[in-house]
Amino acid sequence: MTLRLARVADPALAGFDDIIDVRSPSEFAEDHLPGAINLPVLDDAERAEIGRIYKQVSPFDARKKGAALVAANAARHIAGPLADRDGSWRALVYCWRGGQRSGSFATILSQIGWRIERIEGGYKSWRSLVVERVQAQPVEAPFIVIDGNTGSAKTAILHRLAARGHQVIDLEGLANHRGSLFGAMAGGQPAQRMFEGRLAFALEELDPSRPLLVEAESSRIGDLNLPKMMWQAICAAPRLRLEVPVAARAAYSARDYGDVVAEPRRLAGIIASLAAVQPKERIADWQAQAEAGEWAALAEGLMRDHYDPRYRKHRSRYADMERAVVALDDLSDLDAAAERVETALARIDLSRS
Repeated sequence: MTLRLARVADPALAGFDDIIDVRSPSEFAEDHLPGAINLPVLDDAERAEIGRIYKQVSPFDARKKGAALVAANAARHIAGPLADRDGSWRALVYCWRGGQRSGSFATILSQIGWRIERIEGGYKSWRSLVVERVQAQPVEAPFIVIDGNTGSAKTAILHRLAARGHQVIDLEGLANHRGSLFGAMAGGQPAQRMFEGRLAFALEELDPSRPLLVEAESSRIGDLNLPKMMWQAICAAPRLRLEVPVAARAAYSARDYGDVVAEPRRLAGIIASLAAVQPKERIADWQAQAEAGEWAALAEGLMRDHYDPRYRKHRSRYADMERAVVALDDLSDLDAAAERVETALARIDLSRS
């Protein structure tokens, strides 16, 4: 049986005990359905070999060799990862286009007696739903953008607002990047496709009748591009700005970017990369502060002379969209800060947007 998906987060997906992606590990790593497990019927090397045989020998020989490999890999999965599945187990299987790889594996599993379905059109059909969602469909929930200079604890405050019941999408969390030159995080960023899939899934789970809070971003987060509809919504949304003294932001950033300061060579390299836009004397001062472990002073210098001027220029484009300013003297109590932001949000008239 095949399942035709109507949405990225189609409710039918919840009816299976496992969603199995039978594509190669590299295909799976680039993107896959949320929650899917990877049980490849051909690994990367085997897939390349079958492709070579298909082109250089014959399609028949490629299919014969492929069938043997699929059967061997299926046996390994059944005896390994699937060994504890009982007779009531139900799974959804997919490959690139719902063709030979998923069909072969589904047939073997069905012969055991398990209830197996395939995604009609495979991963490619799900990916088309993702593209439609993030590139063509407008975001239905009314947006409010939380703005503020570098180090204003925007992400942390968003998380606290989410815990207080507000509707939030953490774009930097989905991108696994804090959005600045120093923003790389452990594990690296997902592929663009996976980022878009995560975002599409989050968008489909929104309540369109409730405001959506997001952090002010540029059109790129690290190496990833914000999809068109999300970027357009951010540009057009009303804004609440956090106003925090530079010393307080520097102190917060020195704590929040502990992973960066723990890698002196990486930090020195990032500072050096600013030489094209900063005087060499300033770069030397920042490098000296980094070597001396003067993290708060370094952060303050970077904010005052590099980030803040750029934020002012960027923010001037959206001056007409600013609806509220929340002044925070320090960032020592983020729960209290979130409460003050919550109070200000309640006063924003979204009918003006």
